[in-house]
Order: sequence, then structure tokens, then C-alpha cells
Amino acid sequence: MRDIQDRITSRLERLDGRPFQQDVWSRPGGGGGQTRVIVEGGVFEKGGVNFSEVHGDLTPEFSRQVLAERERTRAARGEAPRPDVAAAGEGQPTTFYATGLSVVLHPRNPRVPTVHANFRYVEHGSAWWFGGGADLTPYRLYEEDARHFHTTWKTACDRHDREYYARFKKWCDEYFYIAHRGESRGVGGIFFDHLGGDFERLFRFWSDAGGAFLDAYVPIVERRKAEAFTPDEREWQLLRRGRYVEFNLIYDRGTIFGLRTSGRVESILMSLPPLVRWGYHPEPAGGPDEAGGYQSELLAVLRSPREWV
Repeated sequence: MRDIQDRITSRLERLDGRPFQQDVWSRPGGGGGQTRVIVEGGVFEKGGVNFSEVHGDLTPEFSRQVLAERERTRAARGEAPRPDVAAAGEGQPTTFYATGLSVVLHPRNPRVPTVHANFRYVEHGSAWWFGGGADLTPYRLYEEDARHFHTTWKTACDRHDREYYARFKKWCDEYFYIAHRGESRGVGGIFFDHLGGDFERLFRFWSDAGGAFLDAYVPIVERRKAEAFTPDEREWQLLRRGRYVEFNLIYDRGTIFGLRTSGRVESILMSLPPLVRWGYHPEPAGGPDEAGGYQSELLAVLRSPREWV
């Protein structure tokens, strides 16, 4: 993950023209990380590529929540309960170790989509698992961009298991869903969590997926970054960023885990955009060729996810 962080920041610096700021930090309870942030760049209004490696103890209450979440995930996949969870009660394990990489990029141009990626490895007591994924949040829907993003992840998944992409794409659509809005956060990608079994096999997939991020996203940025945009598109971008904030603060497991384990708040909330608006915003009117049509076109996809590959 440290190597992937170096590769991603190096490529993004060439793309943006501005260097990332690095902040090395330590966690009082154990571990630390490297936060790399770009602010007011040539392309990215704000972005971060963060590595962390933390360990310590969980409170018994939060430990039970972590184990319960893991078992819900296993049950949804049709897997039997783990004995260490089924027998858990007073003596739940509370030690943990977690490491991984988190990437969030908020471009200034509303024709360039926001992107998120996260790849993590967690140990909790005697249990361990891999998690991660990446998703794309456009403000205007460009089908070729969505197809490219999904095709790249399918190619990466297919190198390891030809069933991964369909499974993880569906998982992504279900996870990045803002229930109180009835909308997906974006056009999806892949998402997986609590993957256990053959450690070496899963480690190869996890590492390969992290390395695929640049191929999935950079060509889209290069295609859109110089396009002219209107004040209406910028306003729409700021309003849609509000949905991004709502998801991260209410639903995102990584944000909740970081805050509940006394993580570094600045690094955890790095994912939030620098400028955002909440307004009393009516439904956009008109078809795709009318004023506000690009907004309606995007909302139609967010309310009914599509297959892109």
C-alpha cells in the first residue's frame, strides 16, 4: 500500500501540476500514517491519498458492532456464522490491527467526476479480512467514462476470479446508496469487504486492484479536465457534493471505524469536499435536450443503477 500510494501521488502530481503536501502522524493508541493532500491544484480542488497502519484496543461495545457487521456480511453471502462470533458474549476480542490506502479526489471542473478508492486489511482478535473498492461520482453523465471505469475494474477482477466483477459491482451499487435520498452516490464501480479464506490469493487480488486505480481514473480526467463548463454546472456540482457529504458522515464504514477508534480526524475527514451547498433544490425539469436535462439524465441513473460492461 505504501508503494501504491507513491505511484498514485506521483502520477497525480504530473496530471495536476502541483505537489501533494505530506503529513506524517502518529496515533496515541498505536500506529500512524502518511496523509498526502492537494489543495487548490490545477485540476483538483481538494484531494488526498492516505496511508495508515493502526492498532490497539476497541471498546467492548464497538468490538461487538464490528463482529456483528462482519457476520451480517457473511450471512448475506450465504456463509455460515464464525464460531468465534457465535460463541462471543462477555469475552469478545478487543484488539485490532488495520492498514490500508484511501484515495478521494474532488476536481474543480464539474465535468470531471469525483472518485473514491479504498483498500484495507483488518485483523480483529483472531479474525482477519480484506476490503476495498472504488466508485465514480460524476456531475454530468458521460457513458464512455462510466464504461471505461467499469471495464478497467472488470479486467482487474477477471485476472483473479471471473465471478468477482459482477459480484462486487452489485455490492458497490448496494453499499454506496443514500437511503434517505433514494439515490446511489454515483455510477458505482466495485466494493468488497470481509473477504477471508486463502490469504495469498486474496492478497494478490487486493494488491492488483489497488494498482488498477490509475488506469481506471486518469484517462477520464485527461479527457475532461480542459472542457469549458457553465455556472449552472458548477452550482449543480456543489449541490451534488452535499450528497457525498451525507453518505460519508452517515453510512461510510471507514469514516465510522476511524472516528470510533480515535483515528486522526483531519485524515478521516479529508474525504469531504472543500465547497458544498445545501439548498431547497427542486427536481430538475426537462428532458436531456432541455435546460437542466443533464441533471435529469444523471438522476435517472442514480435512481436505477445500470450495467456498464
